[in-house]
Amino acid sequence: MIDQSKFKRIDKSLLDSDNIVRPTISYWQDAWRRLRQNPVAMVGLFLLLVSLVMVVVGPYIRGMDLYAINGSAKFQTPDAEFWFGADALGRDLFSRIWVGARVSLTVALLCTAIQIIVGCAYGATMAYFGGDVDNVMMRIIEIITSMPSLLITLLIMMVLGNSMWALLVAMCITAWCSTARQMRGLIMQLREAEYVMAAEAFGANPYWIITRHLLPNTLSILILNVATSIPTYIFTEASLSFLGMGLQSPEISLGTLIADGQAQLDIYPHLVFFPSLVLCVIVFGFNILGDGLRDALDPKLRQ
Repeated sequence: MIDQSKFKRIDKSLLDSDNIVRPTISYWQDAWRRLRQNPVAMVGLFLLLVSLVMVVVGPYIRGMDLYAINGSAKFQTPDAEFWFGADALGRDLFSRIWVGARVSLTVALLCTAIQIIVGCAYGATMAYFGGDVDNVMMRIIEIITSMPSLLITLLIMMVLGNSMWALLVAMCITAWCSTARQMRGLIMQLREAEYVMAAEAFGANPYWIITRHLLPNTLSILILNVATSIPTYIFTEASLSFLGMGLQSPEISLGTLIADGQAQLDIYPHLVFFPSLVLCVIVFGFNILGDGLRDALDPKLRQ
């Protein structure tokens, strides 16, 4: 016998289909939901938020002059006064590291912005107009990418000198080509969409169609491109500065700090350890956040 006391009568009105269907959410709301459900990506986001806060306020926490020489604190190991130790001139390494991280992040963000803007404009123009315009512009990209990017970067730095603007030019001279090719492929698919054909039928000019219809539909890919390009630029800037081809002292960046401490690595490893640690944390945060964004923004994974 079935014990009917264990069952509860349900109001039939609650079984209406409108009450059990999941609420409709937008593409971006669903992407954010899936990103929040990825613990690894959220760790990367947390690391980046902490790093950004320290980049802003870190140089002022200790209240020390970044350039003042303190002979009594030369090569000071980490202690209560110098949290990350002091360099060869007795300057507080903690404050200098966060200033260097600020410079490295600024260079990376500017390079990424140039890459995205130039690559989007160039790739969208190729894809929309096609024909001879596409052929000529693609040949230009092939000529640029046929030359080793590292060699071009080094030659530009030798000609323009070791300044931030020279570094921006050297790092961006070829980086936009990959974005342009990617945008070209995406927009060539989108230009056949019905809403684009309708806009053309109503007489919309190409600039309006590209900026209002085509580029907004590639926004998810651009966000992913930004998340993966920034750590590459940070590491490239640090590598060039370490090799003496990027920024040089008295300019402060993570690369110059690592290069300055490399000579005393055997005796005073903290001069290299802490700048390298901050560099690795920032790059690691961007990389795992980029992987999480790749999964969250993939329409095939939307449920």
